[in-house]
Amino acid sequence: MAEGTELGREAKRYMDAGELVPDALVVGLIRERLTSDGTDFLLDGFPRSVPQADALDALLDELGLPLDAVISINVSRDELVRRLAGRWICRRCGRTFHEVFNPYPGDACPAGGGKCDLYQRDDDKPETVEHRLSVYEEQTAPLIDYYRSRGLLREIDGERPPDEVYAQIVANIPASA
Repeated sequence: MAEGTELGREAKRYMDAGELVPDALVVGLIRERLTSDGTDFLLDGFPRSVPQADALDALLDELGLPLDAVISINVSRDELVRRLAGRWICRRCGRTFHEVFNPYPGDACPAGGGKCDLYQRDDDKPETVEHRLSVYEEQTAPLIDYYRSRGLLREIDGERPPDEVYAQIVANIPASA
């Protein structure tokens, strides 16, 4: 989108309308990037379903690119809700806080006007987080077996401290990557 390509502009239209970008368009964007930027890549949040994984496999086969590993960061549902539903944002300055990990200190807002005017985005509210996790269980969780059966899945304990999670991820990226 930042480069203003035709596919990027089309994806932006969907995103600006609050809609999901169709799978075929996402795969087209990945194709565009892989054919222009070389063979090393990291996808975050894609694929999200078995049909998307099939489309990605077909694309990578066509381009002659291997998929070296798939990393799954495992975190319990309760912990995910705690992490995702605790985020708050200041309407004026845009700073982000978290009820547990980065609480609002009560200081003055850098944008002025007294203290920060905190709000919670709709997609951070506990009921929305619960819904997103249900959608994940239905649509995305099957990818665990999909990639495990191909010997590509690397599972990471996402409830460990951030530096340990990072070290586990780095240790599970194949040396050729």
